[in-house]
Amino acid sequence: MPVPRIPRRRERLQDIAVPGHKRVLLAAPRGYCAGVDRAVVAVEKALERFGAPVYVRKQIVHNIHVVTELEALGAIFVEEVDEVPEGAHVVFSAHGVSPAVVSAASDRHLLAIDATCPLVTKVHREAVRFAKSDYEILLIGHEGHEEVEGTAGEAPEHVTIVNSPAHADTVEVRDPSKVVWLSQTTLSVDETMETVRRLRERFPQLQDPPSDDICYATQNRQVAIKKVAKGADLVIVVGSANSSNSVRLVEVALEYGAKAAYRVDYADEVEQSWLDGVETVGVTSGASVPEVLVQQVLEELAGAGYRDVEEVKTAEEDLLFSLPKELRQDASGNRDDRALGGRGRP
Repeated sequence: MPVPRIPRRRERLQDIAVPGHKRVLLAAPRGYCAGVDRAVVAVEKALERFGAPVYVRKQIVHNIHVVTELEALGAIFVEEVDEVPEGAHVVFSAHGVSPAVVSAASDRHLLAIDATCPLVTKVHREAVRFAKSDYEILLIGHEGHEEVEGTAGEAPEHVTIVNSPAHADTVEVRDPSKVVWLSQTTLSVDETMETVRRLRERFPQLQDPPSDDICYATQNRQVAIKKVAKGADLVIVVGSANSSNSVRLVEVALEYGAKAAYRVDYADEVEQSWLDGVETVGVTSGASVPEVLVQQVLEELAGAGYRDVEEVKTAEEDLLFSLPKELRQDASGNRDDRALGGRGRP
């Protein structure tokens, strides 16, 4: 995709001496996960296959840069499907939608392309299965987040949202012998486990999900930043304010030893004052962030003397997800060469 021009400050960061050696610890894995890659490529392929405009319900992923790029290609982002002209193509975001949204799209005869991350879809299926068995589902997540709304919408009469560990101390259930917890995929692993611990103290028969709900990418990025934070005076997380996993990375960095941590969308948001007395800067990015934005931060830091970059790798990621079935072939009916995502990730 084309890279939009990034506004720069009038003056670049200054290279001011510090007592020790300036360096950068660069976390890996970072950036795009398989679900984000799939969703972004899905919008690109829909535009190529069907032409502009293609409508997208909500932000396809929570990153302002990605959304801006896709808008330039002809994507139109809407809040709800009733804003989409009847019969048009609409893409559901990586965060998933409730059955009510699917039904509303069908009522308007929209040609829907579901770009929901398969790991989110897995949680939806768990919710349906437990609801059929008449379990009460304690869904750990942030109320109002699109993913939580979509999952809760699968079985609203069975789902209670638990926002935090403190909320776990007050939530009530109908039958403590038939209760299970599920979670939003992008939460802090540590905070989620604390919430589960408190829930289990009150409801000893609380069941676990069949498999881990917090996605592999969220966990891997948190493990990497934990290791980086121990040796960093400052951590910079590249990611947007509405990206749950990016915000969590800032919190995790502070919890695991970073003296300061900030989130930025773009390199020109890095403040000179953040670098006062800083020898080691940790850098990472959320799971919806293209690598070009990280490289621009590294370039900005290099201008301030942080040219020694050491990658701290804690895991390898090679997972790819198939595109939605509507996009696996080109206009001629041949298999598309990007049917499995298409972007490399660090």
